[in-house]
Amino acid sequence: MKHQTTAASGQETQRATGSLERRGGIQLWLQIAEHMRQAIVTGEFKEMMPPETVLAARFGVNRHTVRSALNALAKDGLVRAMQGRGTMILRRERLSYPIGRRTRFSDGLAGQVNSIRFSLLGSSRVAAPREIAEALNLDAGAICPALETLGSADGVPLSRASHVFIPRLELMAETFGAMGSITLALRELGIPDYVRLSTEVTARHATAAEAAELALAPGAILLEIRAVNGLPDGTPIQHSRTLFPADKVKLDMRTEP
Repeated sequence: MKHQTTAASGQETQRATGSLERRGGIQLWLQIAEHMRQAIVTGEFKEMMPPETVLAARFGVNRHTVRSALNALAKDGLVRAMQGRGTMILRRERLSYPIGRRTRFSDGLAGQVNSIRFSLLGSSRVAAPREIAEALNLDAGAICPALETLGSADGVPLSRASHVFIPRLELMAETFGAMGSITLALRELGIPDYVRLSTEVTARHATAAEAAELALAPGAILLEIRAVNGLPDGTPIQHSRTLFPADKVKLDMRTEP
C-alpha cells in the first residue's frame, strides 16, 4: 500500500487559529494564551511581549484576563516576567518530528535530544471499534491488544499515545514492557520491519487529563496524529493515536515513494 498523508481541519482547528469565541465553552484567557503562543512561534512577537495594555486592547479584554494568559505561558516556560521591563520571551526551538514511510519516535528525534524514554501507562484487550477494525482489516469488535504510552525527551513529556494491534500480537504489552520500544517489541514478536500506511493530522485543545499528563497549561494546543502502520506488503498491524504539544513539536511531513 502506498504511504498516504492527509491533514484534516475542523471546529477545533479553527478555535486554535481563529478569532475569540466569547460565547464558547473555552475561557477567554485560554484562547488568548493560544493566540500568543502562535504569535511567538511565528515570530510576530520577538524578544518581549507587548505591554499588557496593548494586549488587552488587541483582544478586547481587561488586563486581568491578559495576565491569566501570560501566567499560562510562563508555566510552560515560554515567557518570564522581568520586574520593570515587562515580559520576556524565552526562545525555545521546537523539535522536528519527521513523518514518512518509516516513522520512528526515537530515530526521528535523534540528534535533537540527549535521552528518550517510553513509559507504559496501561495495557488491555479491547473490542476494536469500527474505525479501527476497518483500518486493520478486522471484523468490528475483534479483540485486540492495546497499549497507552507516554514518550519523554530529556525528561520532558512529549507524546501521549494509544495503540491498538492486530490480535496475533497478543504479547505486545509484556514485550513492550521488557523492551521499552514498540519497534523492538515488534521485532521480538517476529516483525523485523514495518512502514507507515496512512497518517492524518488535526489540531485541538488538550483536555484537562491530557494537559496534566503532558505537563501543559489547561487548553494547550495539541497535534493529534492518527496513523496506521503495516508490513512492507501493505498488511496493517497497528493503529495509533498520538498527541504532541504544538509549541514543543513541529511535524516534518516527508514525501517518499
